[in-house]
Amino acid sequence: MIFNQSEFDLRCEWGIGGVMQLAPISDVVVIVDVLSFSTCVEIATNRGAIIFPYRWQDDTAIAYAQSVNATLASRRRTPSAGYSLSPSSLDRIPAGTRLVLPSPNGATLSLQTGNTLTVSGCLRNCQAIAEFAQSCGTQIAVIPAGERWEDGSLRPSLEDAIGAGAILSYLQGKPSPEAKAAMVTFQMFRTDIASALSQCSSGKELISRGFSGDLELATALNVSECIPICRDRAYIRHI
Repeated sequence: MIFNQSEFDLRCEWGIGGVMQLAPISDVVVIVDVLSFSTCVEIATNRGAIIFPYRWQDDTAIAYAQSVNATLASRRRTPSAGYSLSPSSLDRIPAGTRLVLPSPNGATLSLQTGNTLTVSGCLRNCQAIAEFAQSCGTQIAVIPAGERWEDGSLRPSLEDAIGAGAILSYLQGKPSPEAKAAMVTFQMFRTDIASALSQCSSGKELISRGFSGDLELATALNVSECIPICRDRAYIRHI
């Protein structure tokens, strides 16, 4: 009860702990993983693809992809790897493609929300996601996924704090202090998100690996009205 922000309409908490606390008492859960998973999901489903989130990129992922008649995204985020957690690898994905997209962050959280309506949000579709969530209920949980340190522990990330705050800023209702903090973070950086994220740790990592194009895609604000909704363990575009 102490940690679930139940006295507020708009809630925000990090990672798997946030999902466990907030999903059971919320009408809608929004998963936010800006620099990889959520942006990939928006781009792919906007083009009519079906994205199956999966936690592990190992032999079980191969078997899972076969079981759902889908292609498995590459574990290598390189220009020659084909479909991967690089958003730019999905910008021409054909409609109807079934793709398993493993991710230790956004995908993992997407599969832990139980029966609560779950959508994937990023900067590209933040206003559309907020408006859709508001149409489905008043108790809304926004979950910034964060990244991982080498030991597997959660690394709260600037990009996901900004993304969560962007979505929350378009919602109506009583926000928790945690939600307010995310909203303030978004307002602080909203006039030049691309510059801020190019200088933060996650952005510098992408640029150093040659993926500045992914950063450009991920920092575009409100360029999409696509609502990726998770049904039967797969994200599809809500019509």
